[in-house]
This record gives sequence, C-alpha cells and structure tokens, in this order.
Amino acid sequence: MMPEPTPTVRELLAFYLEAGVDCALGEEPVNRLAEPETMPAAPEAAAPPAPPARAMPAPLPLIRGEPPPAPDAAIASAREAARTAPTLEALRALLQTFDGCALRKTATQLVFADGNPQARIMFVGEAPGRDEDIEGLPFVGRSGKLLDRMIAAIGLDRSSVYIANVIPWRPPGNRTPTPQETQICLPFVRRQIELVNPDVLVTLGNPSTQALLGTREGIMRSRGKWLDYDTGTRVVRALPTFHPAYLLRSPSYKRMSWQDLRAIAKLLAGVSA
Repeated sequence: MMPEPTPTVRELLAFYLEAGVDCALGEEPVNRLAEPETMPAAPEAAAPPAPPARAMPAPLPLIRGEPPPAPDAAIASAREAARTAPTLEALRALLQTFDGCALRKTATQLVFADGNPQARIMFVGEAPGRDEDIEGLPFVGRSGKLLDRMIAAIGLDRSSVYIANVIPWRPPGNRTPTPQETQICLPFVRRQIELVNPDVLVTLGNPSTQALLGTREGIMRSRGKWLDYDTGTRVVRALPTFHPAYLLRSPSYKRMSWQDLRAIAKLLAGVSA
C-alpha cells in the first residue's frame, strides 16, 4: 500500500478551519503526548522562606441570570411555540427570543434560512459553522460554495431553492450538537418545512437525515434512496445525500452526489409535467 502524501500547509489550515479552529494559543506547536524531559536535580540549598498566605478569592457563581429550563420542558416549549407560528417571518421572530436552547446565548446570531420561501426544493443541513455564524446565513463558507456549484449543475441557484439547518445557532467551536439540542430545535425546522411546503426535501449528511427522516442507517447506506416525509398535511419526497463539508474532505464521493442530483432533477421534471 502506498503511503498517503503529507498534507500541505494550505490543506492543514483548511482542515483546521473546517474543524472550527479560530485562533492559535502559541507561537510554536506543542506535542502534548511527548514524554516530559527529566530535569537534573538541583544542588541542595537552603529552603527559601515560605510565601505569605493569601486569602482565596470568593468563588464566582456558575450560572448568571435565569437557569435554563429542564430538557423535557424546553422540548415541550419548542413544540408549542413552533406550532403557533403562522408564517416563516413569525417563526424567525420567535426563534430570536426563544430561551429554551443555550446555543442562542453562545452564538453570534441566529442563522435562520436563505433562498426562496416558495421554492419547490428544500435543502437541510445540520448546523451553522463559523462563516454562517458571522453572516447570519446558512452555507456561505467553503461548504456553501460547493453547494452552490452542486445546485447550479442541475440548473438551479439560491433564488430557486430554500436552505436551512436543523440547528439554527452555531455550536461553540463547531462541536457536534448534543441530542438534547437537536430535539429542542427539531420542532422549528419541521415547522419551516411545513411552511415552505416543498415538493422535494434534501437532507445533507447523516445528522439531518436521521433527525428528520427517522432512519438509523448511516449516510453511506441511506443516500440516494427516496423516502417519504410527512408534514402533517401532505407527504413530501425526501432524498438524503452527502453534506458538502464531507465532499470537501472526500472528493471521491462527488460522483455519488452527482447521481443524487440527477435523481432530484428527474423527479422535479416529473412533478412539473
């Protein structure tokens, strides 16, 4: 087996940005797995005088302000709030003030959606990244540029699709959202899908596929398979495919994504016929 080529500095920086690394903590890299060097014993000397005792500072409170609601209460509150939103604008305004998810307090701003609310096709990813958190729009970083090229390949652009995420706030450091955070945010994205009412729902990556379509299969097995998504008023055709961020790391799978895009274009043509 041929050894893998050593990544370039540019590739490493791209990887760090994708992983959510925003800043450096030192001028030089530190190998924290290396064995500590044995320091030579210092010559015996008179012990220095003990420093004067200092009073310990009073501990700071761990939580300031109102504590977050219990998980079950937050999920129930999200379901009730999402159900009452009559429009996308009302749903966005509701999320701006929703206190049931702690991610709202750590994110820069809400990342609600982008595109055409009357679109026939809706794409849903997992959560915003650093660029999305700054701009307030989903899929505007490197993954977003690739998504733009993917939808352009079947004759579409952002003015003819609708794009959102299951989680509307960036998790700190781009970490994976917790199951609790996903369950709290899920009623809001479900209500978004109901209000947009697309003909085709495309789930990007494993987390959004499992959250919305209820499958336990990995994306390798679920992608390319048409499933049904019930909005409560109608059944929408749904297709899982790879997340653009995954394709950036594994470009060999772009061929499979192209097959999925062709299937989407074919279904849209059939729906309109």
